[in-house]
Amino acid sequence: MSFSRGPKEPVPEVETNVWACTSEDCNGWMRESFSFKEEPECPLCHSSMIQEVRTLPEVK
Repeated sequence: MSFSRGPKEPVPEVETNVWACTSEDCNGWMRESFSFKEEPECPLCHSSMIQEVRTLPEVK
């Protein structure tokens, strides 16, 4: 039995609000809709985070 591995549909990208880490040594970020706090801290280095807008693949 074989499966077709033809071209897949491209995932649409949308502008998304995210929280980004303020530390220059850390690349941590998270989607705003996935954070539980009003002003979260970075889960990787525990620094403060700021809001940004990034173009990311759409998550439904």
